[in-house]
Amino acid sequence: MTGPVWDPAQYLRFADERTRPLRELLARVPALPNEPAPTVLDIGCGPGNSTAVLRERWPKARLTGLDNSAPMLAAARTDGEPTADYLLADARDYDPAPAAPDLIASNATLQWVDGHLAVLARWAAALGPGGVVAVQVPGNFEAPSHTLLADLRRSARWRDALGADAVRGGVHPPGRYLDVLAGAGCAADVWETTYCTLLPGPDPVLEWVKGTALRPVLGRLTDPADRAAFLAEYGRLLREAYPAGPYGTVFPFRRIFAVGVRR
Repeated sequence: MTGPVWDPAQYLRFADERTRPLRELLARVPALPNEPAPTVLDIGCGPGNSTAVLRERWPKARLTGLDNSAPMLAAARTDGEPTADYLLADARDYDPAPAAPDLIASNATLQWVDGHLAVLARWAAALGPGGVVAVQVPGNFEAPSHTLLADLRRSARWRDALGADAVRGGVHPPGRYLDVLAGAGCAADVWETTYCTLLPGPDPVLEWVKGTALRPVLGRLTDPADRAAFLAEYGRLLREAYPAGPYGTVFPFRRIFAVGVRR
């Protein structure tokens, strides 16, 4: 199937929560070669919220955001980080070596890329001495938000319309990322964090996944009635799995971080 059709406005409904892991990732990035004007690539830049964070950290950087979604890049150019350059390209095929990057950053992108360990190794190989690759990916594919979606997709009501390939994405244990970076000649720093995010409003977990994990599913459900029925059923399951409390809905979200510094 084709990739998901992204909705910048839906994705940015939780912009602060989606950007926080990137800020914590960048806090572990050391000084880069060619400071104060390093060459920085933001691979999977989306609507530019991550690119804006990179600009805050390196105001004089030669900064390029890359994404395979034209609507996301349009949002990045206008509202995300207008001073950066942008490139429409696919992360799995893009060769960063000609850009001679000092930093390759990727915020919640690699989980969409099949065989992304090889991609990560290629990014690390594109760095010069002292160059850095810094990535974070969601590690919540065994959480109810994802397992309920997978079960519903395979149910008798939806399996013909959606099929097993309707939801893509996945990550590896943290140690695999350490192995890849160390094997590519990097000093590796890998860790994981679980955020207990407090989401406001009705059906907030459904609204969250509408911006990410649900995008491939919604792309398959072209009939408005089918889409409404699926969202109603999935929303009910999410409300049971993540009940609202007096202050909002707690949404535990595991993230995996990896920083590699090329020796």
